[in-house]
Amino acid sequence: MARIDSAVFDLDTLDLLAYRDSVVHRLDPRAKLLTTLVFIITVVSHGRYEIAALLPYLIFPASLLILANLPVGYLGKKLLLVAPFALFIGVFNPFIDRDIILQLGPLSVSGGWLSFGSIMLRFTLTVGTALILVATTSFHGICYALEKFLAPRVFVLQLLFLYRYLFVLIEQAVRLVKARSLRSFHGRGLGIKSYSPLIGQLLLRTMDRAQRIHLAMLCRGFTGEIHLGRKLQIGLPDVVFTLGWSLLFILFRSINIPQQIGAWTLGLFQ
Repeated sequence: MARIDSAVFDLDTLDLLAYRDSVVHRLDPRAKLLTTLVFIITVVSHGRYEIAALLPYLIFPASLLILANLPVGYLGKKLLLVAPFALFIGVFNPFIDRDIILQLGPLSVSGGWLSFGSIMLRFTLTVGTALILVATTSFHGICYALEKFLAPRVFVLQLLFLYRYLFVLIEQAVRLVKARSLRSFHGRGLGIKSYSPLIGQLLLRTMDRAQRIHLAMLCRGFTGEIHLGRKLQIGLPDVVFTLGWSLLFILFRSINIPQQIGAWTLGLFQ
């Protein structure tokens, strides 16, 4: 029961971080979303054996973390929570691709290990930056930006409601688990057989709560349009943020900066 309560608070924390006041938080959601999309596209467009070329991209999430004053430990735990998915994708690469690609003195590195490292680094960059985007913009702001980018309104609303009703679902689950715990004595009624009626009750309660929320939204004049609590307008800081970072990402994609630095360093000693 305590674990579910902490999970609800944990989900809510990510949303609450978006309402802090910092240079990054004050940027227009459209600027942050567009810059993040350019970042993700350039990162995933690198070859499967490239690791050093991806390292300069770390400057973007690191800068956002510092400027927005976000808790690194909290976001790191969120990142580790979904890391097994990326780990499962790349863990078999060393056994499949055994061709030697890199020789570091006596150490031979196969293509499988390089591709595995590249997958994990790309996962860290893309998913970590996506978490930072939510923590500095809010999911509501992201959906607002998607709508302004002419994404289908039906899709945007479904995405927003899916996120919002997740909290409703968890809230009802917490109540059911508490009620079951209070009605059980010496562990009776806590077995796996009790989960089937619990799931059914959860479905019925969630549907009833969702209907009441929908009626309340209609009473308040909801017309399917997403509104934010503050008026947003693209300004000079937003343009500089988007163009500056986008040009830097394109530079990282065009030039292998670590390779160039290594070649320049070796040239000094020859």
